[in-house]
Amino acid sequence: MKNIIACALLIGILTISVLEGFGNQVPAEPDQLVQVGDIKMGYRIYGQGYPLVLIMGYGSTMKLWEPGLIQALSSSFKVIVFDNRGMGSTEVGQRPFSIEQFAEDTVGLLDALGLQEAHVLGWSMGALIAEEVALRHPAKVNKLILYAAHCNANLYPSAPEVIQKLRDSSGTPEERGMRFISTLFPSDWLQNNRQRIKEIFYRPMGNLPPQSMGKQSRAIGLWKGCCDRLGEIKNPTLIIAGADDVLVPARNADYLSAKILKAQLFLVENSGHGLMFQNPEKFIEKVIDFLK
Repeated sequence: MKNIIACALLIGILTISVLEGFGNQVPAEPDQLVQVGDIKMGYRIYGQGYPLVLIMGYGSTMKLWEPGLIQALSSSFKVIVFDNRGMGSTEVGQRPFSIEQFAEDTVGLLDALGLQEAHVLGWSMGALIAEEVALRHPAKVNKLILYAAHCNANLYPSAPEVIQKLRDSSGTPEERGMRFISTLFPSDWLQNNRQRIKEIFYRPMGNLPPQSMGKQSRAIGLWKGCCDRLGEIKNPTLIIAGADDVLVPARNADYLSAKILKAQLFLVENSGHGLMFQNPEKFIEKVIDFLK
């Protein structure tokens, strides 16, 4: 169990899950629902054009994607966001939670929407899901974007002091939340951008069941990784990472770029696990340029 919890934390825990008084509200606008295997899956579509699927990370919903990011990407693509199994408006279903099952759910959504293929972007746990989608269903993926990704949590793990900070459950919910947030961004940026932090995290995220978060955590811990299969990924791949990411250290990105045949690496200096919030212009520009 100890190793499972550690692996889950290394994926990059999303702090909204512990900000009990700030984000855990049901959104007023209903999501669209479609049957995918044993679950009804909640999703939203923005824009028109070639489909681009965004896969959310651990412990949150599609509501965490930055509105500015959605707006920019949807000007060129049909952007599809969704809630992973058991989160937000997506049902828990009867099947065991696993990274592989999450990948099958993602492909099932594409099938349900009548999409033969799409670009795929995954963040943190979502990047692990994206890797499995590309490995298990290569014909479904055109271009692949892995943001804050690794192929095995134990390859280049977080420093012990980071793990200790994540495990510290003392203090009020807001204090615990800010402690988690401090692992997502460099300290100097965090000190100078308090209002930006509120804009990102203190907003409704929808349904965040603790039971589903626990199942996600176990799924992450039980995932055997894909380091020995990276050579099978033939899709053009963009690997994005913050050079100062303390949750998924940038050495993981270096490893992925060396092992995936058609990979290019984009490291953003002075940025952490939350670099898409911290440096949205750079993030958006690089993603759009890669997908052209």
